[in-house]
Amino acid sequence: MIDRIRGFIRVMALRRQSRGSINPIRAKHAVFQKLIGVNRQAYWPMHNSSTVVGVDNVYLGRDVAPGYMAGCYVQGIGRIYIGDYTEISGNVAILTANHDFEDLTQHVVKDVMIGAYCWLGFNSVVLPGITLGDHTVVAAGAVVTKSFPDGRVVLAGNPAKVIKALDITPPRQRDYTNHGFLTETEYNILVAARRV
Repeated sequence: MIDRIRGFIRVMALRRQSRGSINPIRAKHAVFQKLIGVNRQAYWPMHNSSTVVGVDNVYLGRDVAPGYMAGCYVQGIGRIYIGDYTEISGNVAILTANHDFEDLTQHVVKDVMIGAYCWLGFNSVVLPGITLGDHTVVAAGAVVTKSFPDGRVVLAGNPAKVIKALDITPPRQRDYTNHGFLTETEYNILVAARRV
């Protein structure tokens, strides 16, 4: 219980610092994640109706919070890498494993890589083994079944296909650099510990 209270106090202290964030830390994150224990293992703010599996396989860039919006499912059976400042809407699923067609009790695991400054729209799905380059926009309801590593595109449909190319100049560096509830230094220590 003492660890829960410490976690709650720490997250509450980060609230003011996160005001410039895409995914600001709110009191509800401290209550649900640290006191009640919903998605407690996640090191980033999550909605209490979102689910993360395999948090140790999720690597997030600056100011990224998959599951911040309601109804998301983040399946970290394989590794998930998400670049800086990527925005993820509600009901989004990011999957790293699927059932083996010949033996449904087994999983086929493939990592997912999503670039920086991407946007995954409401109800979109990213399937195992997908790589999306920087500045990729996945439209609402799209199911991404193949990789688009060059980025700078808008994807839509099922299966998702390019509906528009984007001519984007790199945005300025944003001020908020935390990785969820972790500072840059704390995040680097976490990543280094996972490699051991």
